Formats: sequence, C-alpha cells, structure tokens
Amino acid sequence: MSLSKILIANRGEIAVRIIRAAKELGLKTVQVYSSADETSLAVQMADEAVEIGPPAAKKSYLDIDAVLKAARETGADAIHPGYGFLAENAEFADAVAAAGITFVGPSGDVIRRMGDKASARQAATEAGVPTVPGSQGVIDDLNEACRLAENIGFPVMIKATAGGGGRGIRIANSAGEFMALAPQASSEAEAAFGDGGLYLEKVIERARHIEVQILGDGENFIHCYERECSLQRRRQKVWEEAPSAALSSDVRERLCASAVALAAAVRYKGAGTIEYLYDDASGDYYFIEMNTRIQVEHPVTESITGIDLLAEMIAVAGGQPLSVRQEDVTYRGHAIEVRINAEDPAANFMPFPGVVGDLRIPGGPGVRFDHMLYQGYQIPPFYDSLLGKLIVSADSREKAIIRLKRAICELGLDGLKTTAPLFKALAEAPDVLSGDVHTKWLEPWLEANSDKLSSQ
Repeated sequence: MSLSKILIANRGEIAVRIIRAAKELGLKTVQVYSSADETSLAVQMADEAVEIGPPAAKKSYLDIDAVLKAARETGADAIHPGYGFLAENAEFADAVAAAGITFVGPSGDVIRRMGDKASARQAATEAGVPTVPGSQGVIDDLNEACRLAENIGFPVMIKATAGGGGRGIRIANSAGEFMALAPQASSEAEAAFGDGGLYLEKVIERARHIEVQILGDGENFIHCYERECSLQRRRQKVWEEAPSAALSSDVRERLCASAVALAAAVRYKGAGTIEYLYDDASGDYYFIEMNTRIQVEHPVTESITGIDLLAEMIAVAGGQPLSVRQEDVTYRGHAIEVRINAEDPAANFMPFPGVVGDLRIPGGPGVRFDHMLYQGYQIPPFYDSLLGKLIVSADSREKAIIRLKRAICELGLDGLKTTAPLFKALAEAPDVLSGDVHTKWLEPWLEANSDKLSSQ
C-alpha cells in the first residue's frame, strides 16, 4: 500500500506538524477547518483546505460525516487525527476504514480496548504489566465499590473509564467522600465523553508521571524510551522532559520492556504512549493508561532519539514496516518541552485569545518551537489555548534548563499573555533544578510563588 494524499483532521500546532511530516514524505495534504480557523497557519500551508463547519467543535472537528465528506471530495487516501478531537474515537477509526480510507493510527478495536481504562488495565494485567491496586473493571454498584475502596485503603482515585484531560476524576479520603464524589465524577464523565463509567485506583503519594513512547507496525514493536511529565496543573501536563532523572538504568530497562510487551499483546499499529505512575519511595511503577495517538509532548522523544515519530506513523499506516529496530534505538542528552498557552498565569491562568503582535521565535543550537503563529493572527477563543511548544535539548539536564531559560527570554509574543513567565520561574525553582518533583508538587508551588508569574 502506498499513500499519496493525507487529510489532517485537526487544527493548531499539531496540524502544522503533520503537514510538515507528510510533505517530507512526498504526500499531498488536505487541511479541514472550521470557519474560525479560515486564516490559520495550517490552512495556509496545506495543498488544499476544506471548511467543514462553524466554530463549535461538535459541528466541525468532531463531525465525522463532515470530515469523511471532505476526504472523499478531495481524494484523500489517508486521515491523520492528531491528538484530541477524534484522535481516540473508535467509531471514527471504524468509519474511516469502512470508507476505504487509511486511518493513521491503530484500529477501532484497539482504540476501543485501550481507550477504555478498565479494559486497558485488564490487558496490562494479562501482559504481565504491574497495575495500580484498584477495581478490576467498571464499577457496577456504589456500595460494593465503597467496600472495595475501604479494602484498598483511602485515599482512592475515582476515574472515568473514558476520556481524559483530568475530567471525571475525584479523590476520596473516606467512605463518606466516596459516596458523595462518585456520582459527581460519573455525571461529569457522561457530559464530557458520553460514558459515565467509573473505576477505582489507589492514590500513590508523591507519584511521578512517567510514560513510554512505543511504535508498532502490527508485527514489530519497539520503545523509544520514556518521558517524565510530573509537573502538572489540574492534572494537565505543562512541562515534559526525557529521559526521566528519577529512573535507574535497571528500572528504565524493565519499564520500557513492559511497555513493549503491552504493545505486542494488543498488536499495536502506529505511535502510542504507555503511561505509568512511579513511586519514588519504593521504586515500583504501575500502568495507568494508554494513549492510542501521538502525544503533545512527542518532540522531546524525537529530540533525544532522532526518530521522526510522525513520519513513522504515516509510513506504518501506508503498509511499511518500522524503519528502526529496537537495537537501533538509542538516546543522547536531555530534552525539555514547555507548553506555551494563551493564558495569563498571574490571573489564575485566564485564557487570553488576543492578536499576535511582533513575533520573535527563539533559535540557536538545540532549540525547536512547534507552533501555529504568525504576526497579526487572531487567536480563536473556541479551542484549547495551546499556541506552541518550546523544546530544548542539550548534553545534560542542567544544560537543557539553562538553554530553556535562554530560549524563553528570546521568545516574543507581543499582544498576548502567555505561560512563558511560569516556565522562566520554574527553570529557577530549586526543586525543579534538582528534579525533586512529583504530580502534586506544582499547584502548592504556584500558590506560594504567584508573584513570580507576571509578564516581564
């Protein structure tokens, strides 16, 4: 199978990234867009562009029929979903395949199995991958689930079996809290994802968030080492790096091998991420979920391994085997990514969808900026506030942080409030410099350091 034209069913910086990867593979590109994105950089870069609806995502980027209609009309033989929107929608993957178009990603069956957190836990257990103590499947009875929570030991995390982004999650510290919070989590998940199913996990204090990048072609499966994503606000990642400074070589080897075992168990095809909690105190790690798509933070892995993850995804979707074997995958140095959002960190991260004034892109050795910006561009208020990702790499973590500070000082986005001041402050925080962080570290730090978050 060979591909000739790929439709990008997404927007923003990831659409730009996919267009670049596709063009380097010699493919024509089609960008779909809502009326709010008519002037976007991705629309300007693509070979063709098709408007598919009004600003509301459910009437444009989430409209499966509209996306497929655009693909048929333009003769696209593949669709890349990026991340978010329809990227982990099994029905979309099924519909693309049924239309005779190649879906750049795993099959609907694999998305369905691994996107459902309860069934993903079961798959991990069957593959011999450690999982966080919790329920074996979806909670059917609250009273029975509360008894299970008491046996596991409070605190426990109540989690939506579908979706992500921190929605449908509550932490209960007692049986009373559990009975009150579980219905709230279910209602929130039902509203956000159309699925109110819940399951339980024990809360691990001072956990680090470690994820392993995997690639598969359905027959061969490899890892591209791990990323650490422990700096989070409201369970949203803000700073990602690779490799993790917390892992010994032995733990890294076992962790990455377990991710490959799970990818092989489900015959994975494409790029995916196996996510874990790492217990600093014990050195144990536990599978929590799989993301069956490209991740926002994929550039840090590309920076340390030299592997173009988007190109591998597209080539595998076109029927080619992985271009690299596990023994070919090595990493060098250290990479850090920070998410530059149109938000004001000094005003509780209030969205700031303004107009881009003077734009100054940082450069020099080891600096990459994946973005969707140009001077005069009006940031639409309808979507995620991510403007771009600033990625730096260097021979060591210490040098990468120094380079990050330099790059942030070079970045100029006049007319906007952004999260850049947050990362300038974090790059000088003693705990960040030493790597002594965990998933609950950032929010108390923000409260204590609010004076450092104003734009300079």
